[in-house]
Amino acid sequence: MAIKRRRGRGEGTLFKLPSGRWRAQITRDGKRESFGARTKEECQEWRRKMLFQIDNGLDLEGGRIQLEEWMEQWLEIVEPRLRPKTFYQYTRYSRLYIAPMLGDLKLKELTPQRVQKFYGDLTRDGKSAYTVRHVHRILHLALDKAAQYGMIHANPAKGAVLPSLHKSEIRVLDADEVGKLLTAASGNRLEALFQLAVVTGMRQGELMGLKWSDVSWSSGTLHVQRQLQRVPGQGWTLIEPKTRAGRRIVSIGPGAIDALRRQKERQNLERAVAGKKWNELGLIFANSVGNPMDAHNLRKAFIAVLKEAGLPEIRFHDLRHTAASLMLNHNVPLLAVSRMLGHANPSITLNTYAHLYNESLSLAGQVMDELVTPVRVELTSVPVEAGRSG
Repeated sequence: MAIKRRRGRGEGTLFKLPSGRWRAQITRDGKRESFGARTKEECQEWRRKMLFQIDNGLDLEGGRIQLEEWMEQWLEIVEPRLRPKTFYQYTRYSRLYIAPMLGDLKLKELTPQRVQKFYGDLTRDGKSAYTVRHVHRILHLALDKAAQYGMIHANPAKGAVLPSLHKSEIRVLDADEVGKLLTAASGNRLEALFQLAVVTGMRQGELMGLKWSDVSWSSGTLHVQRQLQRVPGQGWTLIEPKTRAGRRIVSIGPGAIDALRRQKERQNLERAVAGKKWNELGLIFANSVGNPMDAHNLRKAFIAVLKEAGLPEIRFHDLRHTAASLMLNHNVPLLAVSRMLGHANPSITLNTYAHLYNESLSLAGQVMDELVTPVRVELTSVPVEAGRSG
């Protein structure tokens, strides 16, 4: 016979079964919800969450809604706190992968084993490790919120084994190649953009979001305080940097200042040609009528310059890596490089570019060798005088 311990009205019941397992029950409005577990503590935790759910006016039927329905509700909850592009990606991945493969399951039917199988199925279908990890992040966040609301006992996505990421090798240009690139870009309407990318390491969106009001001509600095972001189907928007470190002041030299002056002269001519079609947004790198540049057109222009310079095809983002590599290998302190790039922490810079320290590591070896290698002194023996005792 089961040993049963009753609790006060509205607090549910907790009892031990003849098998040794424990069971907890909650009843509200004539509906009973049960949970069984191996330990008493697990049942107590479930009961605590269910009581939290009741106290906050949540429906005991919450765990019975389908995952697809909950994902839509969760997206509505988090949308105000997300950047437009992040919300777009969450929605896209949810509807593309999560809903078709798990959407029909009720929240309470999800188990760690079922979630793990889902990730395995994605991998077997040819999805990349990055895609699987991104899907996991979205599903994990949604189920965390469901657990917080007491709709499920625990997050079944927690502790899932994910495929390993294999980082692609970073491709950077050396100093000679950078010289060829900028020579080929001379006279191009985007020459200043390419030069700033190399000397500052700024992200593409940060460069495209720069305004003339961000330039301090006297001090030779740029104030990075926004970036251009495009959301498919929604157009472009200017948003603040993700982190406080992203909002920064970047120092530039006379060469970059001169390139910006030429850019201003070129844009004044384009404004005159466009006439009433010009849309004044104050952007340094705008299209021919003042609107934000199209990233696809930037890519085409960049590839054309690389080809003219006789350089291998790389991504525009690799100019950021090039800037970091050149700074680190020419004795610019790590902390200064990290701040220049807008990293939230110097450890990010170190983890990303540690393997690019080749020249610095070679120099370090030479310096340490000179510091600790003892100086060998050749001692000349002095002959002992005849008839003199030691």
